[in-house]
Amino acid sequence: MNKGELITEVAKKTGLSQKDVKGCIEATLQIMTDALKKKKDVVLIGFGTFKVAKRKARTGRNPQTGATLKIPAREVPVFRAGGKLKKAVSK
Repeated sequence: MNKGELITEVAKKTGLSQKDVKGCIEATLQIMTDALKKKKDVVLIGFGTFKVAKRKARTGRNPQTGATLKIPAREVPVFRAGGKLKKAVSK
């Protein structure tokens, strides 16, 4: 499901216009992004947790040339599914 399909489904379920739903979803995603930029976790009880994790620097390899290269340390967003989501998917 992509963002457009999500907007359509939420609009059907809530009876709101697609324009209103699009604004709500985009605002929600922006707020979540801003929180993660500030290194704050976003916890949606039952659904899951979004957080920023640190990846250590490591040595990689170019598959075409075989040359080794250094991959720098960085921070990446991660998602951990909550209990209700895990249970719903595993049925």
